[in-house]
Amino acid sequence: MHCTIYKSSKKDDTYLYLEKGADFSRVPESLLKLLGSLERVMDLELTPGRRLARADVEQVRAQLQSQGYYLQMPPQIY
Repeated sequence: MHCTIYKSSKKDDTYLYLEKGADFSRVPESLLKLLGSLERVMDLELTPGRRLARADVEQVRAQLQSQGYYLQMPPQIY
C-alpha cells in the first residue's frame, strides 16, 4: 500500500498519512483546519512487517483502508 505523509504547520510532531497522495476528500474539514497548512514530507510503501518510527504499520494500513487517513500524534509524556 502506497501512502504520502504530510507534516502539520500548527501541531509539532503531528503527521497526516494519506492513502493515494493528495486525496484529502476523506479527511474531516475540522481536522484539516486544526492541522493548518500541510507540508509533504515523504512517500512510503507500507508493506507488512515494515517498521515505522512511531506507529504500527498494520494499524496505519487498517486506518488508511477504513477511513482514508491516519493521524500520527506526538508521543504522550507522563
